[in-house]
Amino acid sequence: MSNATGPSDLPADPRPGTPPSMPADLLQAAHRAKGFMPRAEGIALFETAAEYGSRGPICEIGTYCGKSAVYLGAGARLSGSVVLTVDHHRGSEEIQPGWAHHDPTLVDPRFGKMDSLPTFRCTIAAAGLEEEVIAIVGRSERVAGLWNTPLGMLFIDGGHSEEPVTKDYEGWAPHVVPGGALAFHDVYPDPADGGQAPYRVHQRALASGAFKEVRREGSLRVLERIGPGIG
Repeated sequence: MSNATGPSDLPADPRPGTPPSMPADLLQAAHRAKGFMPRAEGIALFETAAEYGSRGPICEIGTYCGKSAVYLGAGARLSGSVVLTVDHHRGSEEIQPGWAHHDPTLVDPRFGKMDSLPTFRCTIAAAGLEEEVIAIVGRSERVAGLWNTPLGMLFIDGGHSEEPVTKDYEGWAPHVVPGGALAFHDVYPDPADGGQAPYRVHQRALASGAFKEVRREGSLRVLERIGPGIG
């Protein structure tokens, strides 16, 4: 996955003060964990969780092995929040056998299927974040259909093809509170850098008028909810 960063035409960050620093032990735990979250993007995720977690629970779509959940959990601890991370743990399309990001050590030989849940549990336990990070094991769209809790922050980083990204946005974004954050990972305006589905859904969120973009870091985009409806 490319980590290319496009030029930003955003205004200067309006948030007051200096962002908090992520504790060194948790930063090291995130560094050790399996996953695809570059350090700078992970720190931006931590800072976003620390800022918006006070407005409600944090929900992550796409857990994998827990790397981004460590960044989010560190922010949740600072803001007094909690992270609910949703994944069926059978792997999205791009990490299945034959794809570039497949990890054969995550295949359960009993069933011949991917299973990242045991690795995730080890990651969170080793980081000491079991009180802050709660796993919800199931398909995002099924869980979204039962969900009714307002969210201070939503991070969409599940399947990266058109259908799963769209379903994640439509199923979960309505739960973000006014003033809450919606973050997307792997947003690449240039098709040469990566897949386009997250970028198109990100653009849809902006076009809805319900969100404004407040931060960019690499392929991470952070939006803040400013209006009703998601479009």
